[in-house]
Amino acid sequence: MPFQAIPVPTKLITPEDDLLEVIATYAAPHLRKGDVLVIAESALAISQGRIVRPEEVKPGLWARLISQFIHQDGSLSSPFALQAVMNEEGVLRTVFAFLVGSLSRILFRRRGDFYRLAGRQAALVDDITGTIPPFDKYIVLGPREPQKAVNGIKKRFGVGAAVIDANDLGRTEILAMTPDVSEKLLLDVFRNNPAGNADEQTPFVILRKTP
Repeated sequence: MPFQAIPVPTKLITPEDDLLEVIATYAAPHLRKGDVLVIAESALAISQGRIVRPEEVKPGLWARLISQFIHQDGSLSSPFALQAVMNEEGVLRTVFAFLVGSLSRILFRRRGDFYRLAGRQAALVDDITGTIPPFDKYIVLGPREPQKAVNGIKKRFGVGAAVIDANDLGRTEILAMTPDVSEKLLLDVFRNNPAGNADEQTPFVILRKTP
């Protein structure tokens, strides 16, 4: 059955906001029974205060070295963002992931092992310019306990919920979802990123069955 994706504009979400209250103000008036509310992972992360100024991060030797081998389109090509990830996931884990990932790419021509081994934050971190102002001046880490967040949305508003990291390149990662949400539906709908990847300021998307 086809679904309609309805982006929901909101105020600028900041670390001072309670995300459930923002949902209550901007999304809840539009929700219907059977809807699914999808939250952008960056909005959840920012509401949790998961932001760091680059000048507060001091890249170590490994961060400076490894970042030189990351594709320039990736957030981890910045030694500041990479060090922020190392601070979260551990230096040894990141170095191990880099060494194994490099070997598997050379020997087996397999990509992605570094991100799979380095921990969730390696794939989720956004370097500066990766989000809307004023948070384009910050490194934005991935959110904490996304499953707890979607469970809280389900309990309060009575709809299915998910947290997604999507972009305009067709890449979609589901961080968490309630049991009543279809993974295939989320991947299909967010392949075209209906929330946008610029300054649309639509961190919520309501998915609704069309007649």
